[in-house]
Amino acid sequence: MIRCPDLHWPAVAGSLLVVMTVAGCVPANADPVDHASPTTSTATSTAGAKAPESPSHSATSGPSTTLVPSPGATATTRQPAPTPNPTPPIRPGTAVTTLATLTIKGRAPKTGYDRALFGQAWADVDRNGCDTRNDILRRDLTRYTLKSGTHGCLVLKGTLDDPYTGTRISFVRGPATSNAVQIDHVVALSDAWQKGAQRMSQTQRTAFANDPLNLLAVDGPTNLRKGDGDAATWLPPRKAGRCAYVARQIAVKHRYGLSVTAAERDAMVRVLTACPGQALPKAGVIALGGGREQAATTPTQPAPTTPKPSTSSGTDPRFGTCREANAAGYGPYRRGADPEYDWYQDRDHDGLACER
Repeated sequence: MIRCPDLHWPAVAGSLLVVMTVAGCVPANADPVDHASPTTSTATSTAGAKAPESPSHSATSGPSTTLVPSPGATATTRQPAPTPNPTPPIRPGTAVTTLATLTIKGRAPKTGYDRALFGQAWADVDRNGCDTRNDILRRDLTRYTLKSGTHGCLVLKGTLDDPYTGTRISFVRGPATSNAVQIDHVVALSDAWQKGAQRMSQTQRTAFANDPLNLLAVDGPTNLRKGDGDAATWLPPRKAGRCAYVARQIAVKHRYGLSVTAAERDAMVRVLTACPGQALPKAGVIALGGGREQAATTPTQPAPTTPKPSTSSGTDPRFGTCREANAAGYGPYRRGADPEYDWYQDRDHDGLACER
């Protein structure tokens, strides 16, 4: 007989009885202390097959009762742990993956920054015969009207669905109305200067300032409130537009090798949590035309009573203001074509000075 160590049966009999029996520690006719002996019973299925034996407790004064074994009473088959669903891989070319490639660095001093260091405002860098401001207006406005005689360049009016506020704005060209729609540098020039643009050449900075990837037509007052803030200090009020806005900033900074601060990176991550698959925007070629043309309405000017004075240089006379030039029958002057353009102020930045 195999001798087994003394056990406290009241505590463990139910869970170890079967195991000890198999191991030969308990004879088949051994009675546990203060418990009924296990009995076996057979059950016949409808097919006549013999059912497996199961432990049971029988009281000394009553019939035996078959019980379901406790979890510790019989050996159980270990089930493999469920395999967690793998996290979907982040696709390359998304804002999230590109953000991870940007250099994280503190902001450099703003010392030395000057708007003139980014070249002429709204220069025709793509050489399509039209300034950048009007290119962006044609791209972002709908149902727009073009000024005839400008080769499909100059936008007179149109409708903007503002990406920053979600409002619909009617754009009408004019000294008092043009600023209702402004062209925003998504990565502000000052911010770019402090995060790497000071190392660029003048040509690179001019390209940066006129890159359609970095430009959006937006609500004028909202653009003024943004100033030169980055994603850590300013985001569009319209939350539905924040993913696209942050993705555009990331695309621009990646293209021009600009850094982000830690706070800026964290703000971008928080926004992209809601849109991990957000793709980077692409800047395509902006074609001329696309809208209906109409002649600009101008007040009828009386014929001058005296001949226009001429200059030996072949240019028009220089006046103190556009008002004086217009009163004398001169203007408008087009940037890049008329030397007189540089004499006057192009208040609406549309490439024309002294419009009548």
